[in-house]
Amino acid sequence: MGLLRLVCAFLLAFCCCCRRATGVPGEAERPMPELVEVEVGSTALLKCGPSHSQGNLSHVDWFSVHKEKPTLIFRVRQGQGQSEPGEYQHRLSLQGRGGPLALTEVTPHDERIFLCQSKRPRSQEHRIQLRVCKAPEEPNIQVNVLGIPVNSEEPQEVATCVGRNGYPIPQVIWYKNGRPLKEEKNRVHIQSSQIVESSGLYTLQSVLKAQLVKEDKDAQFYCELNYRLPSGNHMKESREVSVPVFYSTEKVWLEVEPMGVLKEGDYVEIRCLADGNPPPHFSISKQNSSTGEMDEQIINDVGVLVLEPARKEHSGLYECQGLDLQTMVSLPSEQQELLVNYVSDVRVTPTAPETQEGGSLILTCEAESNQALEFQWLREKTGQVLGAGPTLQLHNLKREAGGGYRCVASVPSVPGLNRTQLVNVAIFGPPWMAFKERKVWVKENAAWNLSCEASGHPRPIISWNVNGTASEQEQDPQRVLSTLNVLVTPELLETGAECMASNSLGKNTTVIFLELVSLTTLTPDSNKTAGLSTSTVSPHARANSTSTEKKLPEPESKGVVIVAVTVCILVLAVLGAVLYFFYKKGKLPCGRSGKQEITLPPSRKSEFVVEVKSDKLPEEMGLLQGSNGDKRAPGDQGEKYIDLRH
Repeated sequence: MGLLRLVCAFLLAFCCCCRRATGVPGEAERPMPELVEVEVGSTALLKCGPSHSQGNLSHVDWFSVHKEKPTLIFRVRQGQGQSEPGEYQHRLSLQGRGGPLALTEVTPHDERIFLCQSKRPRSQEHRIQLRVCKAPEEPNIQVNVLGIPVNSEEPQEVATCVGRNGYPIPQVIWYKNGRPLKEEKNRVHIQSSQIVESSGLYTLQSVLKAQLVKEDKDAQFYCELNYRLPSGNHMKESREVSVPVFYSTEKVWLEVEPMGVLKEGDYVEIRCLADGNPPPHFSISKQNSSTGEMDEQIINDVGVLVLEPARKEHSGLYECQGLDLQTMVSLPSEQQELLVNYVSDVRVTPTAPETQEGGSLILTCEAESNQALEFQWLREKTGQVLGAGPTLQLHNLKREAGGGYRCVASVPSVPGLNRTQLVNVAIFGPPWMAFKERKVWVKENAAWNLSCEASGHPRPIISWNVNGTASEQEQDPQRVLSTLNVLVTPELLETGAECMASNSLGKNTTVIFLELVSLTTLTPDSNKTAGLSTSTVSPHARANSTSTEKKLPEPESKGVVIVAVTVCILVLAVLGAVLYFFYKKGKLPCGRSGKQEITLPPSRKSEFVVEVKSDKLPEEMGLLQGSNGDKRAPGDQGEKYIDLRH
């Protein structure tokens, strides 16, 4: 028995020694390979053992292990490296004497075990697991544009997510409204596949299928790709998409825009709406005001009826019919009343009111509306409010009362709803001229426009006593403006022009005097059009002019002259007062020494006279005249004595 035990123990020890000696894989427990992670395209550093044992390895062989078959790829002898022919021949190099082995431009095909064996200083073996990774491109999501009916019996395709050129295969997760989706029988199904590109990278394609309900019509779907890099775990998200969801129509209704009170002239839209998708086929009906039936069919696939502009005839009851083309069921909406507020055309009687001067008139205004109306009377020229109510009474009418009167009919409860009517009141009388006389400054031998305005009833006719080209412009039914284009000749300067207005009740005239003026700022061409005609130069501004030719000072220079003269007068007045004060006090030596004495005529004792000389034009010096308007003597050369007593 003891001998048998001894033999068994010997055989067991022998078998163990044989296994270690032959190196059969799996017979001896090997340590786990060192893990090295690197991104595609970068450089992997492979170290033959722990870092503290790198410096003394002078004899090393490197192997690439693919499908459990090692292949020699690099040798190190006496610290010098040498690549073996093959796939790694041009991508391996030794980093320094006895340093790590560098593998450049890493690809997914390089993901394998690398083995190094050293002979000196001692025999040892080290295994490295190279793990390669690459982030996929941004996920591309494509939605099912054809849509999904809610009554489908099986899950339908919602969207497809594609992630290209990643390594290893990324993990995909689908989301709906921010919540992850999981496989659910007969409800949610996710089908993923991958393609290996020639580069060794993967393209992932994932299809989401789901059974949707009506509430998913606004749901947002997106996919997420999860992957790992040497820096850690990462993820990329696609954009959000929504898939068309089809469901039957259950309700149809009408909407009117704009909401609120409507009036004639507004832009109005009547819209048919439904809760089905796709929308049903719409038709809009309006009730017949005579029969009360909804027999006025307005076919409109988009369900929009535009009223532009809205009129009172558009008021009434409207109804919408929606025909669901899936179920062929027609659903009506509730009837809705549309009210377009209106004001009819305003009528004023009499339509052509006329009376004698001093007479009276009664104007009556009428209009219709579906709302309460207010009336107001305005003077057309001034906009002055003359009164309220449909009737306007005018008494003791003067000639000036002729012209336009406007009646405004408005609805206070509907802002902006109003109508107006203008009527012209005519006062019988002979022509009335805007000016009895007027002056016009002209340039000799230039074409000039002369104007003449007259009013009256009947409307007057204007004629001229000089030759020229005349044109008339009717200002209103009782007023006319005549313009005569003439050539300014010496004869015309001497005689002037006269326009005569006449009607069946009399006649009247306006006399126009012509005077020459020199204007350096006006060219002959500009004078021909408007120049200094009666419409551009006021005759009152030069009523006191007596010269036949005159240069007009510019307004700015005239103002400067006035200010300068005023300041000079004030300064001289103060100086004179000071001198007079010192003279009375005996402070002036000249008054006491006998060298010179200031004497005054007896009739002007105790007066100081200051002489002001000016080289200004006579017109400007006219500003220094007294308030009584006395003019200079003809021999006066611009000197003026100003009394400073006051």
